[in-house]
Amino acid sequence: MSLSLKTLAATLLLGASALASAANDGQARANQLLSSDPQFRQTWQGVVHKEERLPEWVMNLSGDAQQQMNAVTEDGDQYLVGPLCETAQSCQNQRLIVAFSFDKKHAYAMLVEVPAGLPADKSPTRHANYRFLGKPDAGMQALLQEQLRKDPNWY
Repeated sequence: MSLSLKTLAATLLLGASALASAANDGQARANQLLSSDPQFRQTWQGVVHKEERLPEWVMNLSGDAQQQMNAVTEDGDQYLVGPLCETAQSCQNQRLIVAFSFDKKHAYAMLVEVPAGLPADKSPTRHANYRFLGKPDAGMQALLQEQLRKDPNWY
């Protein structure tokens, strides 16, 4: 049974709109946000513009996002939260957990850096440096840290 051209076109359009709505439902990845909506870019630039010594991939959210962002509630507000690394290989040493409010007006992040060459028997949790961006309050800091703890490679 073959599909007519109109049926095929309609199917493709429905699939594209389903993808677009999935992105709006938190199915986006952190490295796609700034290109998906100018408001995300503007909010993120407000967070990083006065920060010093941030890697380029953090400034542009241009690293490797292997996981989709999740919708999370903190203090009654909803956020899109997800991880980002410069490359998949560098995730053990540097990663960013980013959170954007659903209204796209607020963004927060936690940059986690673990010394390179840390032996496998050493816990990255105990040797990591944490840098918060966007001036998150204690509740948001806890949310970002909880997202990090969900990683099975983080102990």
